[in-house]
Amino acid sequence: MRAPIPRGMDNPYYPYSPIGARAPLRWPGGAKIALVVLLHLEYWDLAAPAGAHVDPRFVGEYGSFDPDYRTWTQRDYGARVGVFRLLEVLDRYGLKATVAANSSAARRYPYVVEALQKRGYEFAGHGRFANEMITGAMSEDAERDLIAGSLGELKAATGVRPVGWVGQDYGESARTPRLLAEAGVQYVLDWPNDDQPYLMDAGGAPLVSIPSQPEWDDVQQLWLRRLGMDLYPKMVGEAFETLHGEGGRIFVLSLHPWLIGMAHRIAYLDQALHRLLQFGGVWKTTAAEAATHFRSVTEA
Repeated sequence: MRAPIPRGMDNPYYPYSPIGARAPLRWPGGAKIALVVLLHLEYWDLAAPAGAHVDPRFVGEYGSFDPDYRTWTQRDYGARVGVFRLLEVLDRYGLKATVAANSSAARRYPYVVEALQKRGYEFAGHGRFANEMITGAMSEDAERDLIAGSLGELKAATGVRPVGWVGQDYGESARTPRLLAEAGVQYVLDWPNDDQPYLMDAGGAPLVSIPSQPEWDDVQQLWLRRLGMDLYPKMVGEAFETLHGEGGRIFVLSLHPWLIGMAHRIAYLDQALHRLLQFGGVWKTTAAEAATHFRSVTEA
């Protein structure tokens, strides 16, 4: 039986902080909002490691196939075709993305990695495979090895060790922030409990939590909840407009090339970005730049 949760917060990483009680957060140049595009570069392994945990929302639909070529080839489409449609749209709006990269995808798709690096995109750790989440069922040593191994493989593929982490399907255990900090990670995008970055006390140097909302993640909305494509620009735009009006917020737009990069969907991404960038005072940035700025104004 689990021990009772003590009074106060139910984790040791941060205190409760109502947004109205904080000092205003100021972005560079007086911008009202920071915009981060989070592009997912993923690889679905046909022979995932023994005991690998798949997001349960996919298991009923796809988990009974072995080998699961259907899911594998959908993800492969993103790296063969979809990502290049996304790059055309992001180039049009002068947006530089943060890439949540499975280390196996970075190894297998050097042509894509080169295209992303030419644009100055930042790479963040995203585990090894799209069908291997971090969960509390893993041992601490196994989780530590997964984090270190994926970061090391990304450095080998890109030449730069990532300073950020995006859990596969937002997966974490109770010890993940501590293990990330031990591995030298400086920011994490797995905690969607705010509209501003905040500091996590994970031991050693503080870890910056940058909220990435599942509410406007394309897979969550278009694939799992089956939101009509014509509603996507409206939903994204209305969320952005609210945060822009409040000021001092961050907006992370999470995109998966195998999904939003499809021929019948890409135009709706263009419409969404067009609406977002009609606003003034938008800082187009990466997650690493946002974390660095937040740390500088918080720790000053």
